[in-house]
Amino acid sequence: MSLFAIADLHLSLGEDKPMDIFSGWNDYVDRLEENWRKIVTDDDTVVIAGDISWAMKLEEAYTDFAFIHSLPGKKLLMKGNHDYWWCTKSKIDRFLDESGFDSMSILFNNSYVCGDYVACGTRGWFLENDTPEDIKVLNREVGRLSASIESALKTGKEPVAFLHYPPYYHSVECAEIMDTLIKYGIKKCMYGHIHGKKNIKLAFEGEYKGIDMRLISCDRVGFTPVLIR
Repeated sequence: MSLFAIADLHLSLGEDKPMDIFSGWNDYVDRLEENWRKIVTDDDTVVIAGDISWAMKLEEAYTDFAFIHSLPGKKLLMKGNHDYWWCTKSKIDRFLDESGFDSMSILFNNSYVCGDYVACGTRGWFLENDTPEDIKVLNREVGRLSASIESALKTGKEPVAFLHYPPYYHSVECAEIMDTLIKYGIKKCMYGHIHGKKNIKLAFEGEYKGIDMRLISCDRVGFTPVLIR
């Protein structure tokens, strides 16, 4: 049983918003499927850390979810900034159940044991505008991250934190998110959101304040799930 991760699938199989128009994203769905099937088995788990589907409503994400469900392994879905279809966990759980997508679960205020590790995390936030609304969203994400990590720690397994937004990018950190990761002794943190050669070069990968960080957006990892353990 292995744990993999990837972010930013940006699927639009049921929508007219192809990512192929962007440099390096040509035939990305076929490439993603081919790479995924080469390394992931049905006994493995893959965390998909946000920006999963361009669908605006949950029912419109059906085709994208059907594609993900067809791939090997158990998938843990997280919210990204472009997942406009996201609603309450109970509604998504019901939709997945009624659709027969039993290989997919929602990672939201909870955690999942994956072998020696336990996956936890949240969308996160990067405070660029110090507005009351931004601060409200950030505080909410800190609460969700704390709840998820606390759930993970109860298992006795080593937690791996997943975020959509980077907690540290271009020499700037989101202090509230970083403080939470440090508070709970997180040693591994994977994040997405960052695309394009120029922006990827600005992303931090390596050890920062005792936490091993890695960018796992699709175009950063060659449309191939990254092996965590």
